[in-house]
Amino acid sequence: MARKKDEINPEAIEALRKDAMMEHLIDALNEGTDIGHYGRFVFASIARHFLSEDELISLLERGDDGEEAKRLVHDINTRNYSPPRREKILSYQEKQDFLIIPNPDDPDSGNVYRDLTFPDAVYDHIAEYRHEKETANAA
Repeated sequence: MARKKDEINPEAIEALRKDAMMEHLIDALNEGTDIGHYGRFVFASIARHFLSEDELISLLERGDDGEEAKRLVHDINTRNYSPPRREKILSYQEKQDFLIIPNPDDPDSGNVYRDLTFPDAVYDHIAEYRHEKETANAA
């Protein structure tokens, strides 16, 4: 049975909810809360590996303008952003009012690589980036 346009794959949402930060962001979006520019960026750069583009846009539209959600998802996909590390998320969080990581004092909170399993291509992309960075620094 096909899902309705605004219906999100429940298995994908369940997988994302394994991470407390992502659960927090999903709940906020479902409530129509504006999670801020960086909250949307963090959410989209992670959730794009679990949701279809339409599903991701549909979720982001719940807390923001639809055109902005489409632009953000397009930009993230075009630039192939990797899910950000906890330290980067904390730096983003300092630039806005909405708490992306609901419990920033917990060193495990916001560590999406601990709680979520990404496609192998994500890990390969990160390894390639680190190798290129090491090569550039050695030159």
